[in-house]
Amino acid sequence: MPTFQYEAMDNTGLEIKETIEATTEAEAQQMIKEKGFFVTKIQEKGRKNKKKASKKKKAAQKKGKTFALGKVKAKQLCTFTRQLSTLQDAGLPVLRSLRILEGQSKPGALKNSLIGVIDDIESGNTLSESMTRQPKAFDDLYCNMVKAGEAGGALEVILQRLAEFKERSESLKRKVKGAMIYPVAVITVATLIVGFIMVYIIPKFKKIFEDFGSDLPAMTVMLIDFSDLVAAYWYLSPAIPLILWIMIKIIKKNKTGAFILDWVLLKIPLLGKIVSKATVARTCRTLGTLIASGVPILECLIIARDTAGNAVFKKAFERIYAAIREGESMAVPLKESRIVDDMVVNMVDVGEETGALDNMLYKVADVYDEEVSVLVDGLVSMLEPLMVIILGLIVGFIVIALFLPLIQLMEDLS
Repeated sequence: MPTFQYEAMDNTGLEIKETIEATTEAEAQQMIKEKGFFVTKIQEKGRKNKKKASKKKKAAQKKGKTFALGKVKAKQLCTFTRQLSTLQDAGLPVLRSLRILEGQSKPGALKNSLIGVIDDIESGNTLSESMTRQPKAFDDLYCNMVKAGEAGGALEVILQRLAEFKERSESLKRKVKGAMIYPVAVITVATLIVGFIMVYIIPKFKKIFEDFGSDLPAMTVMLIDFSDLVAAYWYLSPAIPLILWIMIKIIKKNKTGAFILDWVLLKIPLLGKIVSKATVARTCRTLGTLIASGVPILECLIIARDTAGNAVFKKAFERIYAAIREGESMAVPLKESRIVDDMVVNMVDVGEETGALDNMLYKVADVYDEEVSVLVDGLVSMLEPLMVIILGLIVGFIVIALFLPLIQLMEDLS
């Protein structure tokens, strides 16, 4: 019977190096787990890596990989995390769980990443180390939580928390996107209709007015000039949003430019509140999940800073990080940053005093998620009448501008 040499950790985090006899590696891992240990490395004793086997293995992996652009979609990662959590909770070895999920995955970025993770684990790396080498699928938050789960011997619990975190974040994103579909659709259709009027309808009226030979009102002249401009440069319509988007991207590459843009965004009425509260909810949930998983507080702050997505919040987290390194609590620099209201500061302060900071951060995230949902509904409700008013003014201006010359002609004839 083969002998396997392994490295593992017990419930206290103590490293253990021993050997065990088993028929297969999977059976050896299961036996080690029954002892209450968490396997970090396992290898058959006396095994030699043969070149032929290695070549076949690499060829098989290359055959399984497909060309894929971009990162793994958030929805796919949510499903994968929940499935991996369920398999781990059922007691299956990590490697076997990953092979099952890799076999079920469709060709794409996730499947390629899982093949890479499986290859690294078989080479003797831990799950967190293997995931770190697949940035298209697993970010710093994901890898650090898995690492904490491995160190604490509670990987299945950490994966459950991670799955819940991903699902909540994805649910909020879907709600915001769903609420914005109607306004975007109305604005797009209205823009196309107005563009059609400017390019095809106004020029016909222009020809009629020229036949009159009389002076046109200022409104009509303005409308005809704008129509000529749109007809001559219609191809710039899709280019203008693209140019603006590229300019914003270039400005955001600069640290000062990114800070100014994000500061202005936070000052926009209603929209700024939505962005601010959504960022607070996301960062608080990230911090709470990481702290509950046993990740050191300074590392938690770095990850939360990187997942904030707003330069103003990033700068605030840098100040909090520096303050905690000097021995201060989180609540004091958080209050000085002025990025959150007093309720958040007080809950963080209470959490630090009672040792339940993770629970307090979860509660803050839940409250702010609900507030974001209400604000989004309010924004959509406000946009509907606002769009009707704007469209009414545009249509009214066009109708009046077109009929004024006709009225003037009738007066001249009378």
